[in-house]
Amino acid sequence: FIGRKWDLFLNIIVGFLFIIFEWVALEIYCSGPILHQVQEAKLFDDDKYFVDMKLKSAPADVLAAFKLLSNESPNSSIPATKLKEFLDANFEKPGTEFETWMPTDWHEKPKFLSGIADEKLRMWGEEIHNLWKSLGRKIQNNVKDHPELYSQIYTPHPVVVPGGRFRELYYWDSYWVINGLLLSEMTETAHGMIQNFLFLVNRYGFVPNGGRIYYERRSQPPFLTLMVESYYEATKDQQFLREALPVLEKEYEFWMQNRSVALKESGLDHVLNRYIVEADLPRYELKQQLWMDLKAGAESGWDFTSRWFINSTGHNDGTLRETRTSQILPTDLNALLCRNERTLASFHRLLGNTESAALYDQAAARRTKAMEALLWDAERGAWFDYNLVTHSKHFEFYPSNLAPVWARCYSQPEMEEKAVKYLKGSGALDFPNGVPTSLRESGQQWDYPNAWPPLQHMLIEGLSKLSSEDAKNLASNLAQRWIKTNWLAYEKYKAMFEKVSMFSGCLFVFLGFGWTNGVALQLLDQYGATLTSGGRRVCVDLLLPLAVSIALMLH
Repeated sequence: FIGRKWDLFLNIIVGFLFIIFEWVALEIYCSGPILHQVQEAKLFDDDKYFVDMKLKSAPADVLAAFKLLSNESPNSSIPATKLKEFLDANFEKPGTEFETWMPTDWHEKPKFLSGIADEKLRMWGEEIHNLWKSLGRKIQNNVKDHPELYSQIYTPHPVVVPGGRFRELYYWDSYWVINGLLLSEMTETAHGMIQNFLFLVNRYGFVPNGGRIYYERRSQPPFLTLMVESYYEATKDQQFLREALPVLEKEYEFWMQNRSVALKESGLDHVLNRYIVEADLPRYELKQQLWMDLKAGAESGWDFTSRWFINSTGHNDGTLRETRTSQILPTDLNALLCRNERTLASFHRLLGNTESAALYDQAAARRTKAMEALLWDAERGAWFDYNLVTHSKHFEFYPSNLAPVWARCYSQPEMEEKAVKYLKGSGALDFPNGVPTSLRESGQQWDYPNAWPPLQHMLIEGLSKLSSEDAKNLASNLAQRWIKTNWLAYEKYKAMFEKVSMFSGCLFVFLGFGWTNGVALQLLDQYGATLTSGGRRVCVDLLLPLAVSIALMLH
């Protein structure tokens, strides 16, 4: 008993010291005078560069040295040359937190390649499979031993990162990465990545947006339960499922306790979820509210988009300054949580926990009813985000309007027929390169003309599981469009990109790219017998060679 008390005491002391160390590090990487001066001086082309640099000495010592430097210029900004000298003396370049690592479970010719009929696409699939080797990262033990020197959050297992400037793990990206790894038969790497997320839930109570301390106040769309489902379907490892399930329930409780809203409709009580990140300061101010909603927009993964705008009249219009993410109940978040509830129920049934399974089934049924009461529009035939300011729906097109089809979260079979009809009449299928993220050109990256891999896959997967041949054919057609666009881009640049544009398939400069690879492999696996590489070429020549040079430099 005395031994257990001593262990508990030591754990409390270690935890307390860790909080102190991290608090001082936050003063450098997330706020404070050094960050302010570096941002003002614009020393780096990428704002992420500085906050990923490693400290050469303790944060308190670096802050003290910076105070001395600041005293030399008490009434003005520190000259850029002096500031650069200070950074060179006190920080190392980003990337020093990793050690060289090669996935030990990578091997040539995974089985799914044999199902791709088109020879060029099969060779392309093999090259995508090869990319996992270049995207693997393993965090050095020094990050665990000296967390105060890094913005990197330590996780015990290697990860596959998105690529380019995104050097650390990211939450919802990893769902498609893990699905791709499982197709590549890299179950050990996939298992380690999931273990990292379980580790993070046990530490924070949720999965942070990404593997940096400047992300630890917010999450991202909660795909961890579906990651575990994918791994279980590939391995049938019930012991792993049994160990993971309590942690998955812990994450689910976080979303229900911290990201839920109770409201009435037609006299009935409903609970649905939203994205919201608490402000850093207790006092309410308009700027603080905007900052909170921008962070909530980042938590959604859609950072940023007109989807989160609510103008002064309460309508879904405006500018980035009118971002009100926390005042919107998103269709796709609630569809995802509904699918999580059904998946958690299935896990409990597999493990013989019938009472717990019934509770999650009931939760999914309640959510389905709430979504149909608040988000479903029978006349239009789709689900729409709900505005908590006006208590009305937003009727703009987004692929997320069909997320309940992907989640299989609806009660009436005719809803899927109406949803297909809605999609066909929306105008979103008029583009040869994929489905745009919206039909509004707001200047934000999660709007027209951009198309993002995860949204393509969720739409295609949802349509492919419907009973009608019309829906299945539409899914196959969209898969063909997306694969050809990405293949032609790869043929020209020998790279996979973060997203593409509806403007003739023009590309963007972030290379890698984790979720793009995972989506491509899944579509090649599902539709490999019918996909072709021939036919229309998309215009990727509009990107200047300079853009590709920048991309290679970032990579």
